[in-house]
Amino acid sequence: MTAARAARLDSTLRALADPSRRGVIELLRREPQRAGDLARALAMTPPALSRHLRVLRKSGLVEESHETEDARVRVYCLRRERFTELSAWLGELDAFWTEQLGAFAAHVGQQATSRRKERPQ
Repeated sequence: MTAARAARLDSTLRALADPSRRGVIELLRREPQRAGDLARALAMTPPALSRHLRVLRKSGLVEESHETEDARVRVYCLRRERFTELSAWLGELDAFWTEQLGAFAAHVGQQATSRRKERPQ
């Protein structure tokens, strides 16, 4: 794993470690939302939500845009790239465990076969 990929993964996992930030992610899975709507849905003060959104933006998990009528209103949505990287890393771990379990099953099968051969009939 490259240092850059490891740093991005660390940032993603740190951001997702907080239950409030995961709550934001869950809400944004449905549709892009205004910051005020997110704060109300999560029963969070706007300053507290702002801190969480800053972490999510810096980690690359969400992005903000401004409505054309009012530049003060921020709308947040998920960014796919970091979730794709996280999914790829988890896929690599899954492949590792699948390989390990396959090797274990082969070993157990081999042990059972050799025991049957050793027993007198």
